[in-house]
Formats: sequence, C-alpha cells, structure tokens
Amino acid sequence: MEERDPMKLIETISGKFLDHHDYKGKAEAEIKVGELSPLVWAYVGDCVYELFIRTFLVFDKRRKLHKIHDEAVKYVNSSAQSAIVHAIEPFLNSEEKEIVLKGRNTKSNLPRSSNAVEYRYSTGLEALIGYLYLTGKLDRLNEILYIILNNLDCIEAGTSK
Repeated sequence: MEERDPMKLIETISGKFLDHHDYKGKAEAEIKVGELSPLVWAYVGDCVYELFIRTFLVFDKRRKLHKIHDEAVKYVNSSAQSAIVHAIEPFLNSEEKEIVLKGRNTKSNLPRSSNAVEYRYSTGLEALIGYLYLTGKLDRLNEILYIILNNLDCIEAGTSK
C-alpha cells in the first residue's frame, strides 16, 4: 500500500485540519485539560477521530455518500479502534501510553452491542486523541493520525504494520 499523508490531503483541500484554538488561551486559563475526566478527553477525541476519517474518505477518491458512510463505519467503531490502538502502541511515548491507559480504565457504561475489552481500548484511543487536541499538541496528533491512516488496511485485515 502506498503511504498516504492525511495532512497534505486535508491541507490541500480545506486548509489546516487541526489549526484550532482561538479560544485555547481562555480555555486553558479557566480549566486545566489534565484535570478533566478521561471520558471528556474521549468525548472530544471521538469527534476529532470521526471527522478525520470522514474528511479523509471524502477526498480519498470519488464515491457516493452511502459508500463513504459504509467505509467510515469500518474504521469508526470499537473493534477497529481497539485494533488501531494496538497498532500504534509501539509509536507512543510513555505519557501517551498513560493517557490511553487512563481512558481505557475509566468506568463508563458499555453499549450492549460492544465487546467490553474492545470498547475500553477504543475509549483509550479516543482519550489520547482528545487529550492531544485539547492541549494543542497538534503536531503530535497529526503524527498519530498519519500512523493510523497508514495502518488502516492492516487494521481492516486484523493485523498491524
């Protein structure tokens, strides 16, 4: 598989994907991101990850909307996200591994349709993405999204690079 650079694709189409936080200074003064619940990190991370996948799929190749949705569902679910967190773990530093662990171990209600272990790992991935986003560590977030993108085919097949 050829390596894809998600940020080049997205920047070409719509400017910087994650150039955010006009509000960052004010938000950080009012609350410390590290003091938020890992479930809050995961809540934001879920949005960032899904938006990233959808944006990539829209511009990856031409296809009808229902095909884009079907493709997105393959990557935005607890099973796939659990596989992703295992695939990227060798690329994470100790702080990032700790964030994944906090997200994974935080008590939450499990959806009936989910495998508990996969759901917990998927929450860990979302917590990491949300934490990096909220703390403004966008270069690192982009690196991780790049690694994820280049592992999608292996994740779909149930293996990792």
